[in-house]
Amino acid sequence: MTAWRTVEARAFEGRRKPIARGVGARAVKLNQFDSQPGQAGLEHDERESGQEEVYFALRGSGVLRVDGDEVELEPGRYVLVESEAMRQVVAGPDGLSYAVVGAVPEEGA
Repeated sequence: MTAWRTVEARAFEGRRKPIARGVGARAVKLNQFDSQPGQAGLEHDERESGQEEVYFALRGSGVLRVDGDEVELEPGRYVLVESEAMRQVVAGPDGLSYAVVGAVPEEGA
């Protein structure tokens, strides 16, 4: 086995693409979502998993709703959301392709 692996997002069907699982990552979670114009993702928190998440746009634009605030998502902007916060992504008028990287913080970090 090599020290690196690749996976193409187009290899996955549907809106959610489990990229990290596709490359065999064990410690980090990475998913890509491809949303139609105006499409809203699932509103949720990560209290149960304890996972913090970083959201970033790949193409298009939209908003990330975090505990009642709206944060613009656009390529080049990265948004950290703590595990306790409610979050929901809503695609803009041209649709939105975005990725989410998640991990559980180390104790004392």
